[in-house]
Amino acid sequence: MEGTNQTGMIHFHFRPFSKLPEVQTLIFVAFLVMYLVSIVGNGSISLIIWSNHSLHTPMYFFLASLAALEICYSSTIAPLTLASVLSAERALISLPGCGAQMFFFIFLGSADCILLAVMAYDRFVAICHPLRYTLMMSWRLCVQLALGSLALGFILAMQLTVLIFRLPFCRSQEISLFYCDVLPVMRLACADTWVHEATLLVVSLTVLTIPFLLIALSYVFIMAAILKIHSAEGRHKAFSTCSSHLTVVLLQYGCGSLIYLCPSSRYSPERGQVVSVVYTFVTPVLNPLIYSMRNRELTDALKRTMMRFLLS
Repeated sequence: MEGTNQTGMIHFHFRPFSKLPEVQTLIFVAFLVMYLVSIVGNGSISLIIWSNHSLHTPMYFFLASLAALEICYSSTIAPLTLASVLSAERALISLPGCGAQMFFFIFLGSADCILLAVMAYDRFVAICHPLRYTLMMSWRLCVQLALGSLALGFILAMQLTVLIFRLPFCRSQEISLFYCDVLPVMRLACADTWVHEATLLVVSLTVLTIPFLLIALSYVFIMAAILKIHSAEGRHKAFSTCSSHLTVVLLQYGCGSLIYLCPSSRYSPERGQVVSVVYTFVTPVLNPLIYSMRNRELTDALKRTMMRFLLS
């Protein structure tokens, strides 16, 4: 029986950030503030886009979809992490619970990365083919692209999660992270994992490398088109619509690549802890700030919404 999973008996616990209660309390407060800010920020973006008809365009449809994904993505990790950090004793998570968290983390994270590539394609069409933009980016296509991002993320997450949790976990152990990520959980298996590591590499290439190359190719054409614009105001407007997206892309893909595109033999739990904090807590906070500060239409819509709320 030692070589098989015992789902009723095996529990994992997360590695604490510090052994000092005072430090754990400070971390709890910081994580709670970031989580609440990310929920409010991304929720506000979704509501503003939904309530302002002037923002009912493909670009803002994808932005609202991204904001909704960020809310779900954060909520997959943050509540359990906050409970674990605040707990005086080790917070345990069952094998099925760990599998569920990993599935939704991979599903939503993958869909997030793929959607960023879709948004790059939208900007490519808008800037390189402005006269055909409405025809090429129909609402039907926009919905199909958004649903396709979710579908591909779901398929990849289901395959990888099922494969990993068919591994034998012989006893309860400590996960060297604050949530059930793929590499830390895989390291707890008492079996050879080379097939699973190869599968993770294929998924990482599908989610990170291929979309990033498509984004880079889109921006090569976008930059070439921007440089052909004669007026400085036109160039500035075109660039401002892309700069916020490009900043988010570099944050998201940069953090993901540091973890999932490195050889598993070089995986460092300490580096993984720091990078994971960035893309599970910091990035969801920064995304709405980046988009709102760099987008005048969104900022104006936010001001109008606040004025209506104050006057009502």
